[in-house]
Amino acid sequence: MHKICYSLAMTFSKLASFFEKLEATSSRLSLISLLSELFKEIESPEEIEKVCYLVQGRIAPFFEATEIGMSDKTVAQSIARAYDSTKEDILKQYAKVGDMGKVAHALAEEGKKKKEERLSVAEVFIVLKEIAKTNGEGTVEKRLTLLSDLLKKVDSLSAKFLVRIPLGNLRLGIGDPTVLDALATARLGDKTQRHYLEDAYNRTSDLGLIAKTLWGVKNPIKAVEAVEKLEVTVGKPIRSELCERLPSPEKTIEKMGTVDSQFKYDGFRVQIHKDGDTISLFSRNLENMTHMFPEIIEGAKHQIKAKTAILDTEALAYNPDSEEFLPFQETTKRRRKHNIEETMKSLPLRSFVFDILYKNGKSLIGESLEKRLVILSETVENDDTLFVAETKKIDDAKVLSLMLDDAISKGLEGIVVKKLQSPYEAGARNFNWVKLKRNQSGELNDTIDCVILGYVFGKGKRTAFGAGALLVGIYDKKSDTFVTVSKIGTGLSDEEWKSIKERTKGLEVDHKPARVNSLITPSVWVKPEIVIEVLADEITRSPIHTAGMEVPKETKETKGTKGETVSGYALRFPRLVTFRDTDKRAEEATEVKELIEMYKQQGRK
Repeated sequence: MHKICYSLAMTFSKLASFFEKLEATSSRLSLISLLSELFKEIESPEEIEKVCYLVQGRIAPFFEATEIGMSDKTVAQSIARAYDSTKEDILKQYAKVGDMGKVAHALAEEGKKKKEERLSVAEVFIVLKEIAKTNGEGTVEKRLTLLSDLLKKVDSLSAKFLVRIPLGNLRLGIGDPTVLDALATARLGDKTQRHYLEDAYNRTSDLGLIAKTLWGVKNPIKAVEAVEKLEVTVGKPIRSELCERLPSPEKTIEKMGTVDSQFKYDGFRVQIHKDGDTISLFSRNLENMTHMFPEIIEGAKHQIKAKTAILDTEALAYNPDSEEFLPFQETTKRRRKHNIEETMKSLPLRSFVFDILYKNGKSLIGESLEKRLVILSETVENDDTLFVAETKKIDDAKVLSLMLDDAISKGLEGIVVKKLQSPYEAGARNFNWVKLKRNQSGELNDTIDCVILGYVFGKGKRTAFGAGALLVGIYDKKSDTFVTVSKIGTGLSDEEWKSIKERTKGLEVDHKPARVNSLITPSVWVKPEIVIEVLADEITRSPIHTAGMEVPKETKETKGTKGETVSGYALRFPRLVTFRDTDKRAEEATEVKELIEMYKQQGRK
């Protein structure tokens, strides 16, 4: 076992005790307080970096392809070796309780394994890294041996959380804004200072780096200055800028003036990073997708005329026979780890480049869109794979309406309009970018991205499916919570209903998840990770849903403090369109602010 030199190192046992407290609370304020308390006990910049990753259930930032990726069976075998049991018995217990961590905890308690060798967080982290890097012949055996040896050295509570990490199922449910609030509170004394950290996070997408930089300078003012100096770097994805909504071309021109207009393609948001001959591809939820799209890699090598560059693009599946772009449901089939070459032949991708964020050692996110588009046209050569998206400057609502009609006639989602003088605001959603979509009679003029928060057991023939309705919510960015908007019982085929239990496997929890605000209690709670696209007839007010509820409640009482009825916003006649969790994180679901704007656009007040 590797030894760590600094004497004040936090033990993994102490970290596990904090994890236990964090898991037990669903109050965001309590989460911030507990995390802040944890962070205050850490002095080393290297240690705070590791703790930030572990809080996320990881050993590296999301964009690094460093996955431990152990299967249930391999982890079960490791537990069996550590506690003198059998893999079959471990899997049988796992089937009963649904949590491998609880199985390990119970076995360690049975064996009176309450003492440990006082392993530090760093020592455990090193072994987890070793597990992730193990490859080649005998990989499975090496990994299970490393994990079982580690389990023999830790106490029962540590074992509970330790085995969850290789399975990607830590169950803390802590969002990035909550971690940033806690870092600001612990180091700067006040969570209102978070915006300094958030700006840097939007540029670097690395919470560990933010924490390490902040802890690396003793003076808080100079520490903030050091964080502010963190720049855009090739190989670290920039958090995507997102669109707001407006109801019509007329309202768009009225609010934005002259705009740059582009067709809106319904595909994967792909950020392309070029560093010489090294190409990296990242999704909008920061996942490294480089291995999935070999044709984009080849196109980027030859079509990007710069030594280093970062491009913002939308990739779509393409049918070369009919020369048509395929719907998102077809494009999503390209997100896979196996049979990539074969799938590439049947579903080749084309990537439309609509922005450039970095070129030849210089960040461009502070430049105006107008200037970036000129640089983009000089940088990307159109060919078989990459295409610079066509744009038009428009200052007339009638012309904008014609372009919207043209987009819809081509089978596209609509158009995106942007302010010409706007910088690229990483991670922001504001009226610098606005999307316009088709207006469907009797329906909202756009779909809603919701997050599954739980499900209700089915009745009738759905009894056999295990699920008969979904409790879904959206994201409240202001409070970093998930709030309910609907229960969905339509739009899923029998096969999709049957798949709900499989899709939510490992995400079910026996209590309301952290950061979830709901007056409704489903049969089974689910950690907010699965994003679905939902279509509804309209948005209404509801006393039982918490989206936009002015006085959040934890009971079914719906009276406000002054006696008036407390109402949230809800979806009327919702139905599921498709699952979007392959390309969107839960925090990228529709936000409460957006939903309220859509409600107003229906002509309501």
